[in-house]
Amino acid sequence: MFFFFVGGLQNEVRQVLKSGVSGCTYCGNRLDLVNYDKVLKLFFVPVWRSPAKDPLLYCSNCRNFFPSLPHAHPAADDDQSPPPTLPDSLRCRFCHRAVEPHFRFCPFCGYEL
Repeated sequence: MFFFFVGGLQNEVRQVLKSGVSGCTYCGNRLDLVNYDKVLKLFFVPVWRSPAKDPLLYCSNCRNFFPSLPHAHPAADDDQSPPPTLPDSLRCRFCHRAVEPHFRFCPFCGYEL
């Protein structure tokens, strides 16, 4: 007996929490902070939805999801003080965290410096 499974698990945007949070590394478009659902599809038909726990960054142009940045959450913006001033060469362009000057990649988000 053979069993073929034609389906998969996919992320779908449920609600936009904040627009224009950061920039997409693939196409340069602005990223939105979104709540999303994990959707099980069989033969491309949604069968089951499960809300995800943490918000993600989403590019509406290239339809990619990215891990959420700690400073991107709307509630966290009110509580935190601005980061200390450092030269741009010591700060990641994408996640804006402080990095060592000899690093080629950001240890927090993985993007090239």
